[in-house]
Amino acid sequence: MHRAWKWVGLAGAVGMAAGGVLVARDQRQRNAYSADDVRERLHQRHADAQARAGGESGDRP
Repeated sequence: MHRAWKWVGLAGAVGMAAGGVLVARDQRQRNAYSADDVRERLHQRHADAQARAGGESGDRP
């Protein structure tokens, strides 16, 4: 039984390491944008959302 707990602990440590790698990668991707890039993307997303909202029949809230 002791050996099974070692594997569980090892799997947990590997999972934590993998999670840390994913968080670090996500943070690097977010930091890659300048303020102007973020502003431009937000304006584009807003325009797309307005276009979708204007084209729908209005049945949904």
